Amino acid sequence: MGLCGCMGLGLGRKRGWVRAGSSAAWVVVACCWVTSAAWARQNAVAQQNAAAQTAKAGATTPQNVQGQGTATGQLVNGQVAGMIFGSVTDSDGALIPDAQVTLTSTDLKGERRAVSDNEGRFQFSGVAAGAFQIKASAQGMSEGTISGTLEPGAVYDAPPVRLKATSNTEITVTPQTEHQIAQQEVKVEESQRVLGFVPNYFVTYDKHPVPLDSKQMFSLGFHELLDPTSFLFAGAAAGIEQAANIFPGYGSGPAAYGKRYGASLAGETTGVMFRDSIYPSLFHQDPRYYYKGTGTKWQRFEYAMATSVICMGDNGRWQTNYSGILGSLTSGALANLYYAPSDRHGAGLTFANAGLNILGTGFAHVMQEFVLRDLTSHSHGAGASP
Repeated sequence: MGLCGCMGLGLGRKRGWVRAGSSAAWVVVACCWVTSAAWARQNAVAQQNAAAQTAKAGATTPQNVQGQGTATGQLVNGQVAGMIFGSVTDSDGALIPDAQVTLTSTDLKGERRAVSDNEGRFQFSGVAAGAFQIKASAQGMSEGTISGTLEPGAVYDAPPVRLKATSNTEITVTPQTEHQIAQQEVKVEESQRVLGFVPNYFVTYDKHPVPLDSKQMFSLGFHELLDPTSFLFAGAAAGIEQAANIFPGYGSGPAAYGKRYGASLAGETTGVMFRDSIYPSLFHQDPRYYYKGTGTKWQRFEYAMATSVICMGDNGRWQTNYSGILGSLTSGALANLYYAPSDRHGAGLTFANAGLNILGTGFAHVMQEFVLRDLTSHSHGAGASP
């Protein structure tokens, strides 16, 4: 019941009860007044508590910020403390999280440290008034610094601390050795195949090929000999000889075919080993065909045929192809060991086979120059000419 209700209750009594009613009314009025005052005081206390909670929530420090001290509004060194907040960015203005931030000032003993939050922001509260300096750093960035003066009780919105990417990273480039370059060439050449399956290893399409060492020459040779197509072609050659009855001393039938097949494999093996690996290593000559690709067709044809008797030496000069010539002679001489006795014709057959091998090499190089380049996978560049 309110104050007006209490007064109305007293005035509404009968006259005989005025004195007693008045006394009671005043007691009721007093009670109501005390109740109203207590309610008003309680309401004021609740409002103060709510304001205090709001202020406390507003003073909460951001995540990852360290080193917070006395809350803003309290005294530090006899003056009202203030607050500093800001951000760390790169030279383009992008915010940098997890940056190390350090606060120093003339009135601060030691340093205050913080870490910028996920949005690149930092905050220091309870900071004594006076001059201050803020430094920031991050991995891969140069240190940035700002300074200013904080007034008593003020909230200082600092300009961004800008960091620059460090540019003193040293890159050491180690030049490749001739052996390493040659190894890269061999790796490419061992992937060269005509129509995707026939090996075409002993040709270089590089503009400036480097000499091969013995190990690299033998690597090319073994890769060619052990390729399945080598066995396939040897079998095809033996079949043609069998059908045409070439070297009749072998006879006919499956056994004769087997002898021809073995002789074909032996001839191919000795040719590759001596012509493309052993002699080139001894004479320091390159067994590969250097693709020309420039000049008139006649010039390219002459070049291709000439490379059956000349080759590039490890000294970078064109020279007589001792490796190819002696390799063909050696292979022809060894062929006499596995031909049937009736088919052996001494030195005459040896030189005839060597001549045919050299002539065949020339025509094979013509095919390399004009046809196989476009059919070979992983081919590139262009060679040199004598």
